[in-house]
Amino acid sequence: MRRIGNPDRIVIIGGGISGLSSAFYLQREAERRGRELEITIVDSAPVFGGKINTLQRDGFVIEKGPDSFLARKLAIIDLATELGLEDELTTTNPGAKKTYILHQRKLFPMPAGLVLGIPTEIAPFVKTGLLSWGGKLRALMDLVLPVRKEQTDESLGGFLERRVGNQVMRRIAEPLLAGIYAGDLKKLSLQATFPQFAASERKHGSLIRGMQHNRKAVAAAGALPVVAKGGTFLTFKGGLSTLVNALDRALSKTERRLGTKVVEIKRNTDRSPRENSDDLSAEAQARYEIMLDSGEILHADRIVMTAPAYNAAELLEPLTDCSELRAINYVSVANVVLAFDKATFGIDFDGSGFVVPRSEGLHITACTWTSNKWLHTSPSDKVLLRCYVGRSGDEESVKLPDAELIKAVRRDIEETMGIKAEPAFVEITRLPRSMPQYPVGHVTNMKQLRDRFEQELPGVWITGAAFDGVGLPDCIRQGKEAAQAIFKD
Repeated sequence: MRRIGNPDRIVIIGGGISGLSSAFYLQREAERRGRELEITIVDSAPVFGGKINTLQRDGFVIEKGPDSFLARKLAIIDLATELGLEDELTTTNPGAKKTYILHQRKLFPMPAGLVLGIPTEIAPFVKTGLLSWGGKLRALMDLVLPVRKEQTDESLGGFLERRVGNQVMRRIAEPLLAGIYAGDLKKLSLQATFPQFAASERKHGSLIRGMQHNRKAVAAAGALPVVAKGGTFLTFKGGLSTLVNALDRALSKTERRLGTKVVEIKRNTDRSPRENSDDLSAEAQARYEIMLDSGEILHADRIVMTAPAYNAAELLEPLTDCSELRAINYVSVANVVLAFDKATFGIDFDGSGFVVPRSEGLHITACTWTSNKWLHTSPSDKVLLRCYVGRSGDEESVKLPDAELIKAVRRDIEETMGIKAEPAFVEITRLPRSMPQYPVGHVTNMKQLRDRFEQELPGVWITGAAFDGVGLPDCIRQGKEAAQAIFKD
């Protein structure tokens, strides 16, 4: 940032968690440095939050988008602390630690010691009914198989199949990881999703040994904040919108253009090369002109692009090659939330839910027993379930009309859990093209793209779920990194 005489003007395209985090950390860093910024956030939605959307209904706390985040990823806990929200954080019910995997229409408890689908305790793994004896022996061959010599990226599914076999990959790892990416593991990049797997193989000669070591190291470190030690996942007592609302308040001085779409980005061809001249108008010094569908033109010295890759490509392709963005496909998913009266429900849960392998042929990919997993989400005399629909290669169910989708989901939960009770109400949320799929070579692609932008589109920073992690903490970390990069420019 080198402009003199006028505030630096930054336009953030996208009002989801990546854009809001970028704005927050830009504002905080400017205050620390005594710099003046003019930040404008543009989003086609009428409110901030992106996919984060908490519904309060009849005493229920219902997440229509993401419902939690990994406690070990501290970027979101740090942000919550900076916003004064640390007392609003809550973890999962300690009495609901069990997670199940559906196999041949029966629910099997996940073996103890399973970490991201990888066994770290041999005895419980050997006893599970999820795999055949051949499948178990094939998985344990990981302990003696040679290390792959090539250092190049490979698919996550190919790596898991190579180390622990097809059964573990298809019956355990894929349904578990589908909740994160809704993807086909044979098409997802290993380096972009779970680089620690490859690192475990290289360092320890075995994925299982590496994950055992990592598990012990995390337990020994004890570096997590107290609130993060109570469970794997965290959320806010009032729902994830608590974080969005706090960011909204913290950014009260930020200009907003909500319900407005960016239709074109142009270089400012009239811009004078004398960037540091006090005699130039703000418009003359601006690098970019951003056209909105309202007809308004915003002038920007820096742009933070947090839109999905396909939208970002449409806006930036007239200015430079964006083929790497076009390589990122998106999967459509839906959430179907069902509320019941406990008196008529007739079932007690002893865990947090179950995941469904592709081979089961159901419409749902997972079911969270929400009122048991998160005690704050439901009145004590009610039950709340959340069913997930859609994944890579299986998106047709997402397109079903509401009545047909509800019927399909209810049929699945009756078949898997015996639930025949009539729901008090149902909430459907469709999230079209919402889950980015990182292709093999994604990390290299993104470096190549950013290097090109540095040369051809100075002042434009691309960030968000499409680039370096889809979880909320990942997006917040990237937003902070975007702010840091802009202040170094």
